[in-house]
Amino acid sequence: MSNRTTTRPSKAGADRWTTLVAALRERLQLAPNDLLRDAVYRRLWTSILISSFGGQVTMLALPLTAAVLLHATPTQMGLLTAMEIVPFVLLSLPAGVWLDRVRKLPVYIAGEASIAVVVLSVPIAWWLGWLGMPWMYAAAFVMGCIYVTAGSAAQIVLTQVVARERLVEAHAKNALATSGAEVAGPGVAGALIKIVGAPLALVVDAVLLVVSVTILRGITIHERVHERADAHFWRDLKAGLRFVAGTPLLISLAVAVGLWQMCHHAALVVQILFATRTLGLNESQVGLCYVGMGFGTVIASTLGNRISSRIGPGPCLVLGFAVCGIGWSALALAPANAFGVATFAAMLFAFSAGAVLIFINFLALRQAVTPAPLLGRMTSSMRWLILIPAGPGALIGGWLGEHIGLRAALGFAGGSALLLAWFAWRHPVIRRTRELPVPEAESDLLGAEANVRVPEPALKEAA
Repeated sequence: MSNRTTTRPSKAGADRWTTLVAALRERLQLAPNDLLRDAVYRRLWTSILISSFGGQVTMLALPLTAAVLLHATPTQMGLLTAMEIVPFVLLSLPAGVWLDRVRKLPVYIAGEASIAVVVLSVPIAWWLGWLGMPWMYAAAFVMGCIYVTAGSAAQIVLTQVVARERLVEAHAKNALATSGAEVAGPGVAGALIKIVGAPLALVVDAVLLVVSVTILRGITIHERVHERADAHFWRDLKAGLRFVAGTPLLISLAVAVGLWQMCHHAALVVQILFATRTLGLNESQVGLCYVGMGFGTVIASTLGNRISSRIGPGPCLVLGFAVCGIGWSALALAPANAFGVATFAAMLFAFSAGAVLIFINFLALRQAVTPAPLLGRMTSSMRWLILIPAGPGALIGGWLGEHIGLRAALGFAGGSALLLAWFAWRHPVIRRTRELPVPEAESDLLGAEANVRVPEPALKEAA
């Protein structure tokens, strides 16, 4: 009798545990049409995940090296950020022409490997006693040069792996990959920087980039390179610019996201200084606050595709502007106490959530409207256009931070972003974009001649 009473509850408990495990396994199982079931996309996604972990180290270690180890002023921090942007202004347009003539995956892989070398140069220079702000400026400039080509190539590789109608979903999943790194990465990076110092922590990023390169080398993409006997550099460059200039959606996106980049870089150059000097946080505490950025990315990347599907890519873009503006404005008014620290973490949460909502729609819209032969020139042209305001934004933020105060720079960024959201919502091309556009069926011939015929805007249906 006693044996029965003891075995029955045990069996019931085991059954409940089995049911729970089965339910959890079913919940975690990928849907039949999930993008991660595709082996090529899964490999690409894994590479993004791994390199993002290393990127979290660099995101903290580089500015902390300048601010704490080298005692950089706000103006020097602005110059450091601007040096990474200058290559986009100088090289984006010719890089786009070149990318349309070569295979993109090898460029992407070479870029990842080159970034690892540049990142590794900082701890080596520190160990040899050579490290100073000129070295940091040079490293930032070289990384910017690599990002011009490799970053554009990476965006195009995604369009070669994923169908265009699923680009918003793919960009959301890519953001989810980075969000995992952003949740765990900053805390680990902050602790690592505290233990070994910011320069040595960069070795971790270099190693992870090498792992990312190894994964990417296993991807096979059968890309058709559009080679023409009558190819001409300047004519092809003008063809790409004419396509962008003749497409209202691309021009509207370039202006709106370019102004957002100005706000973002004005806040970026002072937020580490605000955390360390106004709030008095050390390296590990700054890293813990940056976990808020990861949670913002997780939530926005999880819900971003649904939000975009419900309200449309254009309105979702405007929502991202507003969320970022609220975060920067709140930090500008935050007191220098525990509540201010919480506001700093909340600002990072708002920034990452807003940035995800902006970029999953911005990237999908510009890729969807562009014919394949023009993707390289369009991508580089758009990156050139949106980053032109970023340099002045960084310099404005640095000047305001040094001459008026760090809060003034944050207030400028927040107020400008909120104004941008209002004007973007009033702009019909953005507000009425409720679905991804489609390029013309005969668009494969676009870019083949000097006198490119620009397609009618795909937004007519949305309008």
